Amino acid sequence: MLRHSDIWRAIDRLAAQNGFSASGLARRAGLDPTTFNKSKRTSSDNKLRWPSTESIAKVLDATGASLADFVGLTGGDSDSVGSCVKRMPVIGSAQAGGGGCFDDAGYPMGAHWDELLFPSLSDPHAYALEVSGDSMEPAYRDGDTIIVSPAAQIRRGDRVVVGAKDGEVMIKQLVRESATRIELLSINRAHGDRSIPRNDVAWIARIIWASQ
Repeated sequence: MLRHSDIWRAIDRLAAQNGFSASGLARRAGLDPTTFNKSKRTSSDNKLRWPSTESIAKVLDATGASLADFVGLTGGDSDSVGSCVKRMPVIGSAQAGGGGCFDDAGYPMGAHWDELLFPSLSDPHAYALEVSGDSMEPAYRDGDTIIVSPAAQIRRGDRVVVGAKDGEVMIKQLVRESATRIELLSINRAHGDRSIPRNDVAWIARIIWASQ
């Protein structure tokens, strides 16, 4: 697993490679210039603070670096870096809704999945979806990759992937979840929101990262 120090080391090295300070890299990525400051890496009571997945995605986009490039900057020898990267199932979002791609628990199944390399996560059932079309703009664009964790805790306001019992797969924002219904907000406001009876939902999983 990648450690706290590994992630921050990679950010510092990425900044240096591109001729920036950590503050300059944050500014280049459209973030608050203090986002990566040393003082932001631990709290006042010495608890570790991690950079958000969104901020990492923004600096990768700003510098043109890939996720594999970023992992390679975490430090250590090639074996230790390689152990931080795992093969993850990946499929197109449109294809995922065709049925037969998930089991009853919402875990990837079947022969339709490809693989990509991604830093090791604590959830062994995490998977990736490649966004197709404009139905999730402006949050996710055509060609973006989102990482989904069935084990992640879900709260109101989270962006989620929802699997209906009829095989439909939706990417929405969770508005409200009760014992009887799930209320979902469409990310692209040109599309309608959904209110689904709880009994019609097979599973729901949180989006934890996006390659924007």
